[in-house]
Amino acid sequence: MPFFVTGACLDVLDKSCIEECPVDCIYEGGRKMYINPRECIDCGACEAVCPVTAIASDLPLSEPDRPWRDDNAAFFESVLPGRDAPLGSPGGAGDLGRIDADAPLAAAS
Repeated sequence: MPFFVTGACLDVLDKSCIEECPVDCIYEGGRKMYINPRECIDCGACEAVCPVTAIASDLPLSEPDRPWRDDNAAFFESVLPGRDAPLGSPGGAGDLGRIDADAPLAAAS
């Protein structure tokens, strides 16, 4: 997962990253955005347009960002509140719209 969204996005939800993403891999949660690690093509377009520099790369991964990288993955791999199954890799965020839930770290922050 080269790119992920950090806690700097909490309660900001600017969505510039969604508009820039060529593969529709950025999903909107309740309080922040999430990049699907299976759908991201590692182009970095989202990172350049984020107004709060909330998008980070795990190459190299800083220790303060590690929990956010793991939380970003959990958004797709775990069962979120109000859902029956993990989101997984649905093939694009556009058809789903906002998912009114967050991964554990973002939900608790």
